[in-house]
Amino acid sequence: MIKATPQGTLIEFKSAHLAVMTAHVRDADAVRLSDALHRMLGGMPDFFAGEPLILDFAQLAQIPDRVDWTAITSLLRRYQVQPIAVRNLAPHLHESAKRVGLAVLGPDAGLSAAPAPTPAPQAAPAPAPKPVEAPPPPPPPAPSIAAPRTSTVIVERPLRSGQQVYARDADLIVLGSVSPGAEVIADGCIHCYGPLRGRALAGARGDTSARIMSSNFGPELVSIAGVYRTFEPGIPEPVAGRGAQVRLIQANNQHTLDITPLQLG
Repeated sequence: MIKATPQGTLIEFKSAHLAVMTAHVRDADAVRLSDALHRMLGGMPDFFAGEPLILDFAQLAQIPDRVDWTAITSLLRRYQVQPIAVRNLAPHLHESAKRVGLAVLGPDAGLSAAPAPTPAPQAAPAPAPKPVEAPPPPPPPAPSIAAPRTSTVIVERPLRSGQQVYARDADLIVLGSVSPGAEVIADGCIHCYGPLRGRALAGARGDTSARIMSSNFGPELVSIAGVYRTFEPGIPEPVAGRGAQVRLIQANNQHTLDITPLQLG
C-alpha cells in the first residue's frame, strides 16, 4: 500500500525561465554540418558542457524533402550539446523530428493577438419610442512597458578553469582574469580588464549590438548572439595580448564577428 507523502503530491509542475542556446541552421545536410562544426570548433568533442539546444531553421537556404535527424542529433551530442527542439521547420518535416524526440516549437511570434472587438453599429431609427443604443467601445489596452536592463554585474575576483558567470539581463564587468576553461556569459556586453583566456559569450539572448572588450585579448572562444569564433590557429597578431573589441557585423546577408584593436585614448 502506497502512503501519501506529507507534501501531498509526488510530482509538481511549475513554469520556469531557462537560458537555452539556439543554433541557426542554414544547411540540413549532416555531412556538410559535420565539416562546418569541425572547422568552427576544431574537432574538440567536449567543446560545450551539455547545454540544451534549439535548432532554428528560419535561415535554411533550401528546404529538403527529408532530414537525417539521427545523424544531426548524434553529431551535436558529440560536441556535448543536447538538441531538445526545432523552430521554424517546414511542416512536412515535423513528424520525423518528433520521432527522434525533438519538440516542434512555433516561431517567436507564434501566438497572434485576437482582433480587438469593435462597437456594434448604431441601430437604424425605428418607429419605436426608444432607439437601440450601441454598446460602449472596449477600453484601450494598457501600454506595454519594456523591462529595463539591470545595472551591470561586476566580478572582482579572477575566474579559474571550470568556473562560469552569467549576467542575466545585464552587462558583465570582470576586473580580474578569465583563465582557460572558465566561461563568462552576458545578455549584454562583456568588459574584461584582466587577461581574457577562457570563453566569452555576449548577447546570449540574441542582442546583436552587444560587444566584447578586453584589455588583454587571448580567448579560446568568443560569441555574440550565437555567432561563434574559435582560435585554434592562434589569436590574430594585431590583437594578441592587446586591447581588442569584438562586435557583430553583417556582410553578404550573413553575420560575422569583427575583431579589432581597442583604442584606449
